[in-house]
Formats: sequence, C-alpha cells, structure tokens
Amino acid sequence: MIGLTEQYLAPFAIALGATVQQIGALAAFPNLTASLFQLYSTSLAYRFTSRRAFIVMGVFIQALSLFPLAFLPYLHLKFEIILFIFLAVLFHTAGAMIGPVWGSLMSDHIPTQERGKYFGGRNQKLGLITVAANLSAGLILYAIHPSHPLVGFTVICTMAGAARLISARLLNEMEDLPLQVKHEDIFTFWMFVRRFRESNFVRFVLFVSSMTFAVNIAAPFFTVYMLRDLKLNYLIYTVVHLSALLTTLFSMRLWGEHADHVGNVGVLRLTSLFLPLIPMLWLVSGHPLYLIVIQVAAGFLWGGFNLSASNFIYDAVTPAKRMRCIAYFNVLNGTAISLGAIVGGYFASRIPPLFGFRILSIFLLSGLLRLLVVFLLRPTFQEVRPARKVTSLDLFFSVVGIKPLNFSVPASSLTGDQGVPA
Repeated sequence: MIGLTEQYLAPFAIALGATVQQIGALAAFPNLTASLFQLYSTSLAYRFTSRRAFIVMGVFIQALSLFPLAFLPYLHLKFEIILFIFLAVLFHTAGAMIGPVWGSLMSDHIPTQERGKYFGGRNQKLGLITVAANLSAGLILYAIHPSHPLVGFTVICTMAGAARLISARLLNEMEDLPLQVKHEDIFTFWMFVRRFRESNFVRFVLFVSSMTFAVNIAAPFFTVYMLRDLKLNYLIYTVVHLSALLTTLFSMRLWGEHADHVGNVGVLRLTSLFLPLIPMLWLVSGHPLYLIVIQVAAGFLWGGFNLSASNFIYDAVTPAKRMRCIAYFNVLNGTAISLGAIVGGYFASRIPPLFGFRILSIFLLSGLLRLLVVFLLRPTFQEVRPARKVTSLDLFFSVVGIKPLNFSVPASSLTGDQGVPA
C-alpha cells in the first residue's frame, strides 16, 4: 500500500489540476487532522478489549478510503480537489490513529537489545516490497498516461486498497499482549509538553518536530518541481524517487547494528549534521542523473535518522507510558509536517525566484532552517541506555566502511542511563 500511494497522491492531484497551494494543503491538512485525532487515539484504544482489534479496525477503514479516491476522476465534480483532500485526510487519519498502538504492541514483543537489528532488518524486507510496488506504479502510469492520463491512478489506488485489506486480515492473526496501565501512567498532552525543562524525551520530541517543520517547508514541492518545472515523465520521476528508497532500504540494517552499539542519539546527531545540505544541493542542477546522486545521499541519511528516532522512543519510555508518548510525539511531529507545508505553500507564490524558480528558493529556506535546528536543539537531549561513546567522525567512518568500529568493548566504555523516565 505504501509503495503504491506514498509518492503518488501528489502526482494524482496534479493530474486532476491541483494548484501549488492545493498541493501544500494536501500535505498539510491530512497530517494536521491525523495529529489532532491522535490526542484521543490512546484513550479510545484503552476502551477496546485488545490492541490488535483496534489496529485491525483502523487498517480496514484506511483500506476502504482508497476505493472512492480511485474512482473520483469519473464523477466530474466541481469540488473534486476538495473531496480528494478529504479522502486523503481519512486515509492518513486512520493510519495515524493506529500508529501508537502498533508501536506499543511491537515494542512489547521485541527485546530492547535487539530492536535496532530487528527493525533495521524488518524495514529492509518491507522496503523490497515497497520498491517493487513503487516501480510497478511508475511503470503503470508511464504506460497508460499518454492515452488515459487518470486511469493509471485508478489502477494503483485500487491495488493499494486491496493490499491494505489483505494486511488487515494478516494483522488479525498477530499475537495480542495484555497492557497494564496504572493511574499514574495517564497524563494529558499539556502535562507532557510542560515537562520540557526536566524531560529528556520531550526535548528529543522538540528536536525531531522542529526538524520535521523545516523539512516539510520543501518536502511537498519536490514532486511539483520535477513534474511541473523540470517536466520529467513518470518513469524518470519514479527512478529518482526509488534511488532514495533503495538507499534507505540497504542502509537500514547497517544503521540498526551501529545504533545497537553506539546508541540512537549518536546516529541522530551524525545524520542531522548533513540533512541541511540535501535541499541546497537541488539548487545546483536539475539533471536526472544529478538528482539521483542527491537522492542516494538523502536516502542514506534519512535511513539512519528515522530508524534511530523511532527506536529512541521505545527506549526512552516505560511500556505503560509508551502508547501515550508515541501518540503525543506523533501529534507534535504531524503538526510540524502540516505547519511546514502551509508555510511552504504560502511562500511558494510569494518568495522571490532563485535561478528562475520560486520552488528553489523554498528549498534554500528549508536548508537554512534545518541548519538552525541542528545548532540550537541537537545537543539538548541525551542517550537513555548503555552505549559505546564514540565521536560523530568515528561513527561516520565506520558506517561508510572506511574504519569500522570494534564493537567488542568493555563495559567501562559504555555510557547512558537505562530507564531515564519520559
């Protein structure tokens, strides 16, 4: 489902005639609504007899939202872009509602010391499926587009809905685990946010959310830039995107093994140093081969950043608080996605053009804000479990294979405070 939808909802909207501002809204409103609903997802999940039942319900709703989206072009409605955004809101909200519950259940299944390796390997396997689906979607659009521009999107959305129905059936067979929650483990969103000064986890959330805001000022518009401004066809667009996805896929296990030894914070600090460069490199050239090189670097960095950010959440909070903390993390991070897209959409038609394109000015702005986040917030949170203390330079040399680290180190070389509360 992810491979058939993640990179193709925006092109679908563009094919329907959406403006740049509407593409910004497509990125903003689904994430904003999904974030706000997660304020209540944990309380709602507690009313179910099992976390598994809640997950399956959300997946089923998500699947059903894709079928009307697939056939929307044939209704010939005056407000079809608005309805398109509404269906995207339903799709993302249903998926987001189950995220904290799924994360809570999975983290109860996987031992702490194996999470980096497990999720790295898991993401790598799932990535193979995502790549196959993504490439299939690109080929379908490329083959059908000349004669029937919208039929290809109908095909891939229908396939995505069918795939999600299958996953609902399979998730229903997942082993459920009871969740014990005490009164002291229940806290409101505002209680969570107010603990910024004393909470290591809240400072981590602020760092990731701020980075997300800076990233999403530009993120929705890479597609617009490639399809509208550079006029790349769907096949080249797919190849450029897949270059990042494939790199992320093959780097996941490597990042996971390093994170298990040097800690998730070490990986976050290393990767975040380079993230400001990515959108700025798009200013140099629009040649597809050059864009592929940039995407390879981006995929490698985001593979480490996203994997370690997810695993840090599992390490930093106790199981009873984990579902609520994941939900509140998603609220702030999803709101940051929405605000970033809104700000980017606002400036997309107002900011002075750079090298003839306003979108390139948006890319530069995103890079500068990422740099600001790195310098202001990167040092504010610490590792929460025993980990080998290494410099970012040593970690970089090890990850790229120049000078691999020796992971057989004595306990005295480890740092961290297992069990630091959220």
